[in-house]
Amino acid sequence: MWSRDAAPAEFPLTWKEAFDFVHALNSRQFAGYGDWRLPNRRELFSLVSHSRINPALPEGHPFENVFPGYYWSATTCARLPDQAWYVHMGGAKIYRGMKHASYMVWPVRTQKMAEEAVFQTGEKKCFDELGRIEQCEETLQGASVHAGRPWPTPRFEVQADTVTDHISGLTWMGNADPDGRPVAWQAARDLIGRMNRQSASGYSDWRLPHIRELESLVDLSAHSPALPTADLFEDVRDFYWSATTSQYETRYAWALYLKDGAVGVGFKPNPEFFLWPVRGGGFFEAGD
Repeated sequence: MWSRDAAPAEFPLTWKEAFDFVHALNSRQFAGYGDWRLPNRRELFSLVSHSRINPALPEGHPFENVFPGYYWSATTCARLPDQAWYVHMGGAKIYRGMKHASYMVWPVRTQKMAEEAVFQTGEKKCFDELGRIEQCEETLQGASVHAGRPWPTPRFEVQADTVTDHISGLTWMGNADPDGRPVAWQAARDLIGRMNRQSASGYSDWRLPHIRELESLVDLSAHSPALPTADLFEDVRDFYWSATTSQYETRYAWALYLKDGAVGVGFKPNPEFFLWPVRGGGFFEAGD
């Protein structure tokens, strides 16, 4: 459950001020509830639509005062714990920033009787604004709340040259760099076509993953790479193309920056990103 007002604080706040603001909302039972919190990164990302911009929310959304800029999450960056993740509600980018910087706040709470549609982030520790480990109790940080559906056990199933993720139902190629080099976006699509003609790893329905599918792999307690079990895959790289075109500028496509788990874009003609084929799925909408 989200605050219908997407900017109840009116102005940007630092990360610590954002938590203080949410505690103040709870002390006065904002909208009749006393269990508001900052959303974790995956919850905040679940709101966005990659088919719309300014704001990057689904058509017909019911929210008011949506600022087309960055919103704080409750999730710390694992590699740089004096930074936290934020989501750009103008275009859907996910990046990290110093906790002393100021961004917008959009409170959320969990409906106790509802099944959570967003899976957990993997966070395990809490950090203060200086990046020091601190006790999680009552901080409302992502590692304190553990919001979201737990990961299935086991999460991954290895089958010969492929790995199936039971969170998404997607089957990933076990070699995370089958072409052995960075390629341009169209070249990645052409390579997928060639793999299907050759029935790579025994299948002919490989495709380029959508950006939400790529992001679903990320474990936000890990970095370099930000994967829960990187040793399941061979030749994991730092940058991956998605099939999702940016609506800000269609010459760009969305990409996953896997060192930390950021979601940004790449210029389609430049051979700067890698290809990681996927097949199956259905957990995510293709249009994001």
